[in-house]
Amino acid sequence: YGFINTCLKSLVVEKYGEETWEKLRLQAGVQDSFLTFEVYKDEITMQLVDKACKVLGVPADIVLREFGKYFFEFCKRSGYDHMLRTLGGNLYEFIENLDALHSYLSLSYQASLIATAEQEMNAPSFRVEKNEDGSMHLHYYSDRRGLCHIVPGIIGAAALDFFNIEISMKIVNQTEEEERTGKKEHIVFLVTQNPLFPCKERNEFSSSSQCLVDSEKQIENQLNKEDLEKAKNVNGDRGNSVCPVKKSHWKTLRGIITLGKGKLLRGFDPVYPKSLWIDTKTFCNGLPFHMVFDKELKVKQAGVSIQKIVPGLQTMGISLDQYFRIVHPEVPFTISSIQKFINSQFVFQTRREMMPESWRERPMLELRGQMMWMEPLQCMLYLCSPLLRSLHELEERQMHIADIAPHDVTRDLILLNQQRLAEMELSSQLERKKEELRILSKHLEEEKKKTEALLYAMLPQHVANQLKEGKRVEAGEFKECTILFSDVVTFTNICAQCEPIQIVLMLNSMYLRFDRLTTVHDVYKVETIGDAYMVVGGVPVPVPTHAERVANFALGMIMAAKGVQNPVSGNPIQIRVGIHTGPVLAGVVGEKMPRYCLFGDTVNIASRMESHGVPSKIHLSSSAYQCLKYKNFEITERGEIEVKGKGKMHTYFLIRNKSATENEIMGRP
Repeated sequence: YGFINTCLKSLVVEKYGEETWEKLRLQAGVQDSFLTFEVYKDEITMQLVDKACKVLGVPADIVLREFGKYFFEFCKRSGYDHMLRTLGGNLYEFIENLDALHSYLSLSYQASLIATAEQEMNAPSFRVEKNEDGSMHLHYYSDRRGLCHIVPGIIGAAALDFFNIEISMKIVNQTEEEERTGKKEHIVFLVTQNPLFPCKERNEFSSSSQCLVDSEKQIENQLNKEDLEKAKNVNGDRGNSVCPVKKSHWKTLRGIITLGKGKLLRGFDPVYPKSLWIDTKTFCNGLPFHMVFDKELKVKQAGVSIQKIVPGLQTMGISLDQYFRIVHPEVPFTISSIQKFINSQFVFQTRREMMPESWRERPMLELRGQMMWMEPLQCMLYLCSPLLRSLHELEERQMHIADIAPHDVTRDLILLNQQRLAEMELSSQLERKKEELRILSKHLEEEKKKTEALLYAMLPQHVANQLKEGKRVEAGEFKECTILFSDVVTFTNICAQCEPIQIVLMLNSMYLRFDRLTTVHDVYKVETIGDAYMVVGGVPVPVPTHAERVANFALGMIMAAKGVQNPVSGNPIQIRVGIHTGPVLAGVVGEKMPRYCLFGDTVNIASRMESHGVPSKIHLSSSAYQCLKYKNFEITERGEIEVKGKGKMHTYFLIRNKSATENEIMGRP
């Protein structure tokens, strides 16, 4: 079921993080989430365990033991805490009743699968034996091989949490179980336990035990003979006929406590009548679903309702295994096998070939109950009830509530489970819808990230965020920034001699290289128009190193352009680069396709530096030169030149960065 896989995911995420789970599930090739009541293939769980061992670098037995401990805690968090706590008063009783718990859970989980005709819950089985030295042998049976190391984790966590004892479990036998059909794995664990008392508690425990002994003596001394005689008379009138044994003073006091309103702290001894005060007819009517059979499986007695459904049982002395087969536990139908698993719940199913003709098309009846060995009679008593999960199953077998004894809680369970069916169906639908919403939300988040990445590529992030929030973006003045323009030499001639697709491929190849360099040197790409490429440093985020960043970017552009081929000549293309430093005004213009634009004379001068430049050279204005002259750059003077619209200007060429290697400029490792 999905509950197991969900628990495994929760363990990995909680202890190792989401990334580890994502890596693990991708290697295992499984989905990200699982529905609680959905049946999944065992291979999925096995794959997850196998990949967890490899990803975490931990042996399988340790992974499974840790999973067992976590599974116990996960069950408690999932609402099974109270159910687990009430299984038994000690570890032996707890383990002994695990099969009963699985049997109950199979009703809940199977109910959700009736409509889909899925296979039944295939839970492991447990059998426990006490040893004289206080240890236990735990027999574990399972169809799933290789998962036995989960058991010490679960049982150890339960022992520590519920009974405050620390146990050690080791495998003493591991065989292919011959007694059970289906060739299931049979593991025998030796369980030894030691109480875990903190020092203070241990002292308190020992002192309280001594105190109890002292109080007994004190009470005996305080009781005078007269009071004791009265106590004997009271107890004698009521109990001597049953157990005429002379009692000590303390036993007499215990008798008074038992008969009064006090609480008996010692052991309980039941009282049995000398003969059974119930006739056969009343017994068979009062327990309509019961059978008594001997060592040869010959039926000696059967309840009235089971006789009605299986008429063959009215012939006393027939073999029980002719009419029934054992569904759980999966053991051969022999008295010795039944005695070995006598503490387990037994499920019988009628054999189709032995049923009346009218029953042939109906689902077979299943009975669930307990076995009780009657030593004096050398017979086995099977006290059972019909195993029905819903009113639908009751109707399918053409049975009625009236066929079940009024004292049998099966009547209530069928009605309650009918309501639970509706609740589980609703819960399952909600879980599916939740999973669909989670997947949609995940896809939506991925699309949102793509949209944001595209938006941030067109506009500065803080500007894009303001526009998303519906705010108006105010234009900002930047007192000093550095602007760069570049273009391709003889671009007009290239366009005239090439196909348009060749131009597109050339520009795309060049711009991809330039775009990567903007990230390397942290400059902002303003726009591209044809072969012109414009970037700025110090806008939209002011930085004192704006000139150095743009200068290094320009050097990278010259190097990168050498890797782009001229489609006409086949030689590397040549570019001109111009740089100028000064103040600008920046803001968003337009609504249809908003752009973050720069305004001011600084933009014009930077453009003039590019248009009046020299191929494969970086042309600097005097203001750009002033920002770079003390920054470890090699710069040569060009002198005065006539600049269109600006008159004479003193300009320079940027040659190289003295302190940076080519790999550093290009952002290579």
